[in-house]
Amino acid sequence: MSPSASPSPGTTATGAPRPAGPATLAGRTVSRIGYGAMQLRRADGRAPAVALLRRAVELGVDHIDTAQFYGDGFVNSVIREAIRPEDGVLVASKVGAASDPGGVHSLRLAQRPEELRAGVEDNLTSLGLDRIPLVNLRRTDSGPGLRAEGDQVVDLDDQLAVMVALRDEGKIGAIGLSSVSQDTLRRALPAGIACVQNAYSLVARDDEDMLGLCAAEGIAWVPYFPLGGGLPGLPKVTDEEAVATAARSLGSTRAQVGLAWLLHRAPNVLLIPGTANAEHLDANIAAGALALDDETLAALDAVPTRPGDIAL
Repeated sequence: MSPSASPSPGTTATGAPRPAGPATLAGRTVSRIGYGAMQLRRADGRAPAVALLRRAVELGVDHIDTAQFYGDGFVNSVIREAIRPEDGVLVASKVGAASDPGGVHSLRLAQRPEELRAGVEDNLTSLGLDRIPLVNLRRTDSGPGLRAEGDQVVDLDDQLAVMVALRDEGKIGAIGLSSVSQDTLRRALPAGIACVQNAYSLVARDDEDMLGLCAAEGIAWVPYFPLGGGLPGLPKVTDEEAVATAARSLGSTRAQVGLAWLLHRAPNVLLIPGTANAEHLDANIAAGALALDDETLAALDAVPTRPGDIAL
């Protein structure tokens, strides 16, 4: 799915212009707007899901974020069917959680080193790969979501040891972190970190200092919940009056304004908005061409950040 030769800075391996331009991720040049595949589990059947991924590649997406626990393997199987080696797509997956179809949230933590290794092996199998270009270690240090208890409270060094071993074995290409604190990131830097995935948006900016650290260290910042929301009780970017005003002025949607604000925030910000709707996919990609002037940016920057540390 990801040939060794990097596409040109301005276009993908398929010749498509890069939405929002190029950036670096795990040593590769990728488009700044990628695709978060979690929502594919809500697609109206397998064929529409495959078609949506093919459309994303046509639009210049060459960074797809996934996980074995998305749809209990369904999403990975769709990616395996839809994405071809010549597409030059960097597939990023994650470990640290596993499917739990009978559970309250259909998800359980899997933080122990042997579970991380098993998670990588499961992803390799379902994606049909010998090597995953990037694997994110999902921890529970910060942000909304599950919290580790009991034997799921695992020291970072033990987790990084197995991730580094998997990289040395050639099973993964690079290591990322997800749902981490700044202290965790600093501890992990010697292991070589390619990206950080934390909840971050116009209305959830608690991690400004960590974003700055990532920029200084050449680490990609790949926010999840880029429009807020995502879980009940979390604020939504599209509810903000400043966002509505900007959308009216620009002739865009509120969601496009929220995504464009992220792209303007720092050059190391890469987006992975997810959708199961083809029209929404087109709109998300088009956000990369949305220019925000200084007055609009100032109005958006004045939107207050809200607490978003909700544990499940």
